[in-house]
Amino acid sequence: MSTLICGSVAYDTIMLFPDRFKTHILPDKVHILNVSFLVPEMRREFGGCAGNIAYNLKLLGSDPVPMAAVGQDFGPYRDHFLKLGIRLEQIKVIDELFTPQAFITTDLDHNQINAFHPGAMMRSHENHVRDVAGIDFGIVSPDGRDAMLQHAREFAETGIPFIFDPGQGLPLFNGEELRDLVELADYIITNDYESNLLQQRTGWNERDITQRTSAYIVTRGAQGALIHLPGQLHEIPSAKPRQVVDPTGCGDAFRAGLIFGITGKYDWMTTGRIGSLMGALKIEHHGTQNQRFDFAEFNDHFRAQFGYSL
Repeated sequence: MSTLICGSVAYDTIMLFPDRFKTHILPDKVHILNVSFLVPEMRREFGGCAGNIAYNLKLLGSDPVPMAAVGQDFGPYRDHFLKLGIRLEQIKVIDELFTPQAFITTDLDHNQINAFHPGAMMRSHENHVRDVAGIDFGIVSPDGRDAMLQHAREFAETGIPFIFDPGQGLPLFNGEELRDLVELADYIITNDYESNLLQQRTGWNERDITQRTSAYIVTRGAQGALIHLPGQLHEIPSAKPRQVVDPTGCGDAFRAGLIFGITGKYDWMTTGRIGSLMGALKIEHHGTQNQRFDFAEFNDHFRAQFGYSL
């Protein structure tokens, strides 16, 4: 099955400040803030929600089709995905803009100062779900605001089942827009903080949202996940990583596992566990696309964690 993954494809530039921000920022002078941090350690990673979900789905042997807008500097990312065999026909290159990118500086206390340049993402609405043939499933993940509204509407109009994943894009929408998006989607996924915000913005509680969807999935980090179904609640245990290195991108890995489970017609407890294990395998590595395994290896990990095979 082919899954259309709408969202951002971005670069993440990650820098480590070998000190503490608090020793260089004077609280009584923040109104005239002018500081510079020496960051001798830096790395550039491939990222973006659509890119990360596509990468993780490919590891499982699926056929992901990312849909995103990128810029003139997309070349290294293009080469990376081509080597993996990930299809790029729905990636729109806008030569006068840059690919979206995040600049993340972390200090020794794990505090972060981030800047995000949306670049070509602001024109991602120029891509249309309705123009893509041969798609069986989809997801609308964080992207340009207009694109998220448009893609959700076009998935619904074409009858393709899809997940709505508002993520960090949730504050872009008012209550009426979020209620419309929930009504359009077949599945909703958030983390626990986003779930609270979604309920606050829509005025709907968990039961209200669940009644309007096939499933409402809420991830809870190390506490696992909850899958709300009409009249049912499944508590998904967390998988145990061998080491905790970097949580960045774990949510996207979980979403890839969720898509794999839904499209593979696994039961909900198994689908949730696939997502949980994908997140655990990701957290063992720096960056969002550096874990390596195939489906057979994943199945071995799954059996070891949960006592049965896929």
